[in-house]
Formats: sequence, structure tokens, C-alpha cells
Amino acid sequence: MFEFELPEKFRRYVPLAVWAIVALVLLAIPLKIIGYGFLPGDDALRHAAKAVSGKSWSEIIVTGEVFKIDQSLGWHGLLGAVHRATGWDAEGLVVFSVVALFLLVNGAMLPWLKRPETWLVALLAANIISDVPQRFLLGRPFTVTCTVLMTILFLAQTWRPNVKNFLLITALLTGCTFVHGVWYLWVLPIAAFVIAGQFRWALVLTGAWLLGTFFTMLLSGHPADYLSHALQMALHGVGGHLTNRTQVTELQPFAGDILAVLLVGALVALRGFTKSDAAPLTRNPAFWLMCGCWLLAFRVGRFWEDWGWPALLVWLASEMDFLLHLKIVADSGRRLLLTIMLALAAFLAVTSDLNERWTKNLTWQFLSEAEHPELAGWMPESGGILYSVDMGIFYQTFFKNPKGDWRYQTAYEPALMPKEDFETFQKILWNNNDPKGYAPWVAKMKIADRLVIRGESSGHPDIPQLEWGYGVRGLWIGRVPRTNIIPVPSALTK
Repeated sequence: MFEFELPEKFRRYVPLAVWAIVALVLLAIPLKIIGYGFLPGDDALRHAAKAVSGKSWSEIIVTGEVFKIDQSLGWHGLLGAVHRATGWDAEGLVVFSVVALFLLVNGAMLPWLKRPETWLVALLAANIISDVPQRFLLGRPFTVTCTVLMTILFLAQTWRPNVKNFLLITALLTGCTFVHGVWYLWVLPIAAFVIAGQFRWALVLTGAWLLGTFFTMLLSGHPADYLSHALQMALHGVGGHLTNRTQVTELQPFAGDILAVLLVGALVALRGFTKSDAAPLTRNPAFWLMCGCWLLAFRVGRFWEDWGWPALLVWLASEMDFLLHLKIVADSGRRLLLTIMLALAAFLAVTSDLNERWTKNLTWQFLSEAEHPELAGWMPESGGILYSVDMGIFYQTFFKNPKGDWRYQTAYEPALMPKEDFETFQKILWNNNDPKGYAPWVAKMKIADRLVIRGESSGHPDIPQLEWGYGVRGLWIGRVPRTNIIPVPSALTK
């Protein structure tokens, strides 16, 4: 280890300096990324727009029998309160979501570590071999679930199961299931505690889960629908597709994340090399949760991204915390120097604009008359429906038009559609966007409706039943011909 010693009178300030450096770099990361002009590409946009719109989902999207209740009631309530208190528009709420959730998930981990700089080790390793830090910057409420999961895993390593901890975990689970309604997936950490032989903790977690879910049912105002809708959404979102191509990307299987597997092997080898006397892995629920979610991710990738990786981060941080506590004196100059190096590396690695991950949205062009006046007459009219098979069009258009007086056929989960529309959606994607697949939608389109399809400016989609205008870059807008109606002047038709 490098040598760097401080004068004795400065050594007592080293622990405080370390905490300050870690806290500052965790604050600087999201601020730097927002400074690029970054906007996430999916759910953060629709959550913010939903809060600004003041509408229910049934007023925003075309829903079938599957949809019953908003599964993110708590998150939309919070964003709505922030919107009313600050007057921020949808973009302001997205910025708030990105910064606040990144600070929450990272800041909540630091109190559990003897050496907070070890969290920078975990963050840096995750950034090198995965997109986990990037997912923490998506401004989505699943980050709250990750935060609560990792908090419980750390808590179980430090404290004993008792009534006080039962009440704390109940409060945490009530909050996170109200914000992000995947209540049923908490059986995974419960099973991990059982496999690890942590039966008292498994009992505490089970009781807290049941009670927290019950409280969330009451808070939702629709207890039965709250329980059933979450399960139906999961079953339809995963099992209702004929091919993975029609599924949301995150619900598709993963390829095994070989770099994460190598990291796990390195951690196991490090234990043997250092002759660590830490608790055996077989007693560690984070280890078993990680292994179980890795296997489940061969069916649905989000098991690994939302549950497996957070468990791996807890295990990695715990191992490194134990090692640094053992090897480096708390008030030594080498600890301060190591922290500075880790802070610089973590900041540069996470904020690096690799493959334009933080700036690619700067070139987006939105379907918005406010930004593109030439779209006059080509946006959906009052009471209309915007048809598309591209969920990105929904996210971006709703984000820029939260008050738009129309609905979206394809939204954040295709399985929410009415059955016949979902079948049309699947047929279109099955046939690689063949124009003939759009026939059922075209046949029922009304004057107020629009069909949006991605394509080059050289030629509009081969759907002659509609008249076409080239909207913004890469998007064609089709509408029912204005028979016996004075055409709307527009640059799109010139």
C-alpha cells in the first residue's frame, strides 16, 4: 500500500474529511449529468407528465380489462405535490426525480458502512461492468424499492430482529410498495433469508411485508384492485407475448452478465486470499438473493437488474468495508488519499458521456406544436387517439403534451391495451412493421385520430387510406383524409 502520512494534529479530521468527500461526490454526480441536459428516455417522462396533467391513466391511454389501478400512486402523489408547490413543469419534475432518487439510493447506504468510501468502490465497479449507476439516474420509482431492499440487507447484518426493527421495516415496505407497487416480489428476499438460515429475520420480514402491503392496500383506496392488478400486469406483461420482440426491453431475458459473474468469483477468491473471518456466505441472504435472481433473469432480465444487482452491491460493499476496516487505519493519510482517488474515479466514470448516454436526448425532436408550429393540424384532435407501436413516441409526446386532449393507444405497457388492439400490436411487430399489419387500426381511425410511424423522409408508409405528413425528424403522421373538409394549411403538406 502507498505511504502517505499526515501530521498528528490533522489525523483526527480524516474520518470527517472522508465523509465530506464521499457526500460531495455523490451530490456532484447527478448535478453534472443534469448539467449535460440529460433526460431519461422512458418512465421518468411519463411519471412527470402524469403529475402535471392532473388526469387519471384512463384519460391518458386506451386501456383494456387488465388495467384497474395506478400502481405508482405514491410516486405520482409526491410529484403532484412538488408540481403544485413549485410550479415546475414536466421537465423540472424529471430533473427533481433524477437528482432526488440518485441521492436517496446512494445516501441511504452510507450510514451502514464503517468506511463510506467503500460505497464508491461498489459504485465504480458497477459502472465498469454494468449500467447499474445509470439505472439509478433514470428517475424512476423502482429506485425506491432498490433503496429499501439494500437498507434491509444492511440492517440485517448490523442489528438484531426485534419489535423496533419490525416496525421500521414495516414502514419502509409500506412506503416503497405505495410508491412502486410490486408488492409480490418481496417474496424473493424473504426466500433468501430462509435459505441463508436467518429464520428470525425471515419471520420479521414476512410479517412486515404482510402488514406493509395491507397498509398500502388501504392507502390506495382500492384494496382488492391494488392486489390483483399488480399480479395481472406481471402475468400479461411477461406471459401475454408471442415473442420477446413485443415485450418491454427490461422484461426480456438477459445473457448471463458474465462480468458480474467474474466479479463474484473475484470476491470469493479475495475472501480466501485474505483469510477473512467475516460471516460465511451461506449465512448471507444478499448472496442467496443475488444467486436466485441471476437464475430468474434468464426468464426476465429485471430480476437481475432490480433485485440481483442491489444484493450484489450490498455484498460487495460489505466485503470491501470489512477489508478496509481491517487493513487501513481510520485516521491515516493513506485512507484520505485512497478516498480522494476513489471519489475522482467514481465521478469521472459515472459522468463520462460514454456512447452519448447522457446527451443523446439533446437531438430528440418532439411532436409538439409549441416547439414545431408546422405540426398544426397534424397532432391528434380533441377526443382523438394517437396510434403507434413505438413506446418511445408515447413517452416523448406525452412528456411534451401533458395537457393534450387525446389518448395513446400504445403506452408504457402494451398488455394494458384492449385485447383486439394488443393482437394488432403483436401482429405489426411480428411482421417487422409491415404496413399491412396496421389495417385494423386504420379501419377504425376517426378524423380526430393520428397514426405515427417511424421512417425516412424519402417516402411515407405504404398505407394509402391515410394522408401523410412528415412531422419531425424520422416520424410520419397519418390522418384520415379530410373529405368535404377545408384542409388545414400546414408546412407538412407543402
